[in-house]
Order: sequence, then structure tokens, then C-alpha cells
Amino acid sequence: MNDTVRRYGSVAIVGRPNVGKSTLLNALVGLKLSITSDKAQTTRHRVLGVRTEGAAQFAFVDTPGFQLRHTRALNRAMNRTVTAALAEVDVVLWVVEAGDMGPDDERVGALIPQGKPTILVANKLDRVARREALLPWLHRLGATHHGLSEIVPLTARRAADAKRLLHIVAPYLPEGEWGYDAEALTDRSERFLAAEIVREKLFRLTGDELPYSSAVLIERFELEGALRRIAAAIVVERDAHKAMIIGSGGERLKRIASEARQDMKQLFGAPVFLEVWVRTRSGWADDARAVRAFGYED
Repeated sequence: MNDTVRRYGSVAIVGRPNVGKSTLLNALVGLKLSITSDKAQTTRHRVLGVRTEGAAQFAFVDTPGFQLRHTRALNRAMNRTVTAALAEVDVVLWVVEAGDMGPDDERVGALIPQGKPTILVANKLDRVARREALLPWLHRLGATHHGLSEIVPLTARRAADAKRLLHIVAPYLPEGEWGYDAEALTDRSERFLAAEIVREKLFRLTGDELPYSSAVLIERFELEGALRRIAAAIVVERDAHKAMIIGSGGERLKRIASEARQDMKQLFGAPVFLEVWVRTRSGWADDARAVRAFGYED
């Protein structure tokens, strides 16, 4: 590859839920743009992260985990986000867990358009107990998945592994002028990122207790000099979920707000005043109009 020729392309990061897609995006961009948690369906939107490395500019698209078991309006909207991204991008990173290719992974792989450059990323290499068993697994993948351009085992949390993946992807990008300034990191607004940060803290601090059908709305986002003054509403489907989030004496909600404010301050590089409250709206995740109103594609 000629390192002096400019390249630019979009790269979709796809896979079943909880294989580390958002962690990989953050590592490739070098900044936390996409929220992460152990809870399935954490990512619901397309989140674009831009990385410029040498003569190549990558527009990485983190997508929701493709939903195979849920049929609610929210899940249908998330699946449309995945299929639309696959149709539009130049390169696909298909993420699986190293040593584990199951039926759900195969169903995601079947969505990738034939002929599109596809790199299979075998993530979470650090969790593989028996490395000697991984090589035969990689050989089997190469023998049974002939449409793959590359197979790359790695650990997304390792900066050196993310850097190595950038160099592997770069030759597959089309030649052409960049789509963004060299300093650009994302096309998402601070308002969107603020909502995602609150939702991450919500998921991280409630664990499996809270159903995933909760949303965050930014009801006020104002600039006062360098200060960001933000008001966020957490929307849940039941009063019991509301009580769960607030916690005894309001302690859990205070912690959600405190940790979210710290992350926003770091991301925006400016002071943040954040208010967070909880509101109940029954059945919103089954209501296509509510799903659209809450910012999910339909």
C-alpha cells in the first residue's frame, strides 16, 4: 500500500450482543465515544467514531448487537440500524469472541453483503484459557468462511492490538479525500453523548435488576460560558423500575448522576452541572411512535 495516497472509508463494527463492539470502537478511535456495560443491548444507535492515521481516515460505525430473540418496536429499530449500516459501508469488522463461533454469530455473518471486504475480529483473546486450541479453531474458520478477507485475533482493550487492526484495515479503504477534518472524532453532538453517558451509568449501576427497556432524554442542554448545564430524564416502563433506580434514600440515582457528570467533564473538557430524574412511561418500547420520539431509528 502506498502510504502517501489518501484513503477514506466507512467501517461497520457488527456482531451479536456483548462481543465487545463498543470497546473495540473506543480503542480504534482512542477515546470513549460508545458506552459499554455487561448488559446486553447497551448500544442502541449507530455511533460514528473517526480516526485519522497517516494518510488513511477511518469512519468507524458501532452498531447495536443484532437482536435475534426480541421483537419489540425498539428491537426492530435496532436491527434496521444494523442492516442499513452493512449496506452502506466500505468494510465490515465482524466481531466474535475468540474460540466461540455460535449460531447467533453465524446469523449476523449471514447479513453481511457478499463481496464486501469483511475482517473477522476474534476478540477477548485474553480470556482464552487454552491458546493451543485457538489455532485449529482459526484454521476451521478460514476453511468454512471463504468470504473473509482476514481473521484477526486480538484483545480490544489493548492499544497495541487496536493499532495493529488499523494497519490491517487501511488497505481495504477506497482511495479518496477524507470525509472529516484530521482532528474530528465523531459526528455525534454533545447532547447525544451526554444521554449515552447517563444510560451507561444506569446500566452499570443497576446490573441485571433493571430491564433494558429504559431510555434517557436530555431535556435541557445549555452553555453558560464553558459550563454545560444539563438536565436528563431516565424513562422506564414501571414504577417499580423507578424505585429501583432511585434506590434507598436516593443514593443510587445520586451515584448515577455523579459518575455521569465526571465522565462528561472528562469528555467535554469543561465543567458540567447535571440534574437527573426518573419518569415512568408504560409500554414505550412497544410503541413505534415513542421509539422514534426517543431518538431511535424506525
